[in-house]
Amino acid sequence: MEAGAEFVIGCDEVGRGAIAGPVAVGVCIVDIRKRVPRGLRDSKLLSEKVRESLAPPVAGWAVGSAIGMSSNDEIDRFGLTIALGLAGSRAVIGLLEQGFELGGSALILDGKFDYLTPALAREGVGSGPRVVTRIKADMDCASVSGASVLAKVARDRLMIDHHEQRPHYGWVSNKGYGSASHWAAIDQVGPSELHRHTWLRTPSLFDLGPSVDDQGSERDVEAAFEGPSAG
Repeated sequence: MEAGAEFVIGCDEVGRGAIAGPVAVGVCIVDIRKRVPRGLRDSKLLSEKVRESLAPPVAGWAVGSAIGMSSNDEIDRFGLTIALGLAGSRAVIGLLEQGFELGGSALILDGKFDYLTPALAREGVGSGPRVVTRIKADMDCASVSGASVLAKVARDRLMIDHHEQRPHYGWVSNKGYGSASHWAAIDQVGPSELHRHTWLRTPSLFDLGPSVDDQGSERDVEAAFEGPSAG
């Protein structure tokens, strides 16, 4: 803001390390004069109950927000990096469709790799924000934490809705991540049309570790997929 940006936009992705369902990217425009919602932090550090309770105040705190998703089919077809760009560009286009002029704005993207700028160029978005990457922005920047919470809640709700038709995979608890019971269900009944088929393999000890249990803790899994070579 001090450098003249009209808006500061936080951006973060969720679902990077899942084996089923989409990857989601959230964007959150903030007004630095407004008080940050109490308890806001990176969504992976929050329980599901707390994330759900935070989503409404975060949405009210944001000047504007949007969520873009890229399907499991797109992840299989194009790879994770392109899919992240598709989801991120859809989120930014969502802000543009809400009437925000973003050409003079700065977007803080969690991580060290800018998958968004080339994606916006491919989509013909010539008035997008300037992208600034920042490692651990989801822990340090409230705008990015807000984007993370909104994207995580939206993606979790989508996976819970799918659980009703496919209860054997346990998506209501694992949200599409590779828990032990999720892998076991794939072994028993095979994958569904919502699985990332190019990602399905014999699970390693890392996949079955405590960071990928049936309680839905995914932080270490997401960290394992950082960087442009993932997918």
